[in-house]
Amino acid sequence: MPYIEFIKVNKQYKMGEVTINALTDTSFEIEKGELIVIVGPSGAGKTTTLNILGGMDTATSGKVIVDGKEITNLKNKELTKYRREDVGFVFQFYNLVQNLTAKENVELATQICKDSLDVLTILKKVGLANKKDNFPSQLSGGEQQRVAIARAIAKNPKLLLCDEPTGALDYKTGKQILKLLQETCRKEKMTVVIITHNTAITPMADKIIHFKNGQAEKIELNKKPASIDTIEW
Repeated sequence: MPYIEFIKVNKQYKMGEVTINALTDTSFEIEKGELIVIVGPSGAGKTTTLNILGGMDTATSGKVIVDGKEITNLKNKELTKYRREDVGFVFQFYNLVQNLTAKENVELATQICKDSLDVLTILKKVGLANKKDNFPSQLSGGEQQRVAIARAIAKNPKLLLCDEPTGALDYKTGKQILKLLQETCRKEKMTVVIITHNTAITPMADKIIHFKNGQAEKIELNKKPASIDTIEW
């Protein structure tokens, strides 16, 4: 049984008398420990899919099953528990608490879950052990994104969801972030889903899901994922 099953999912938004179809009969599967890259133009349904997978939004119809649990049937309290214990989020714009240090930002996430990892160990893994007492304003964009990734990983989530994690970064820093995500997936056996406009990074993925007009139009399996070090864009 796949780790994630997205089965004929529809998502509609109503704006007055207008109905917008964000997802239409969208289906795909993800195996445990895979690194997935979802690509497609703006408005294709990528972020909507990520939000539904992460329990931040609900499907209008269809089924979403994660680790044997149908999250489309969960009540608000159960969804909160799912987000807290099973899912880590990495956003494009970091979302760090500005008056907390790097270490405190990561600790904040560990306080809401039950099987968290050691904060200092994770900060060391992302190369920020020497910046643990720095505030976000004292860190570069890449360092702030690494804190955000450390915060997500420290929860020890089953599923790590990344929304354009390199969108606000320069090429060199973006490559470092993608390498960190790839290594996390491989070493921690974590399922990682990255959405991006940048099709050049797809060789790093185990599976590439192409979105168009609210549907998973094409799914490619990559038998030999490339190291991010070998990818140029």
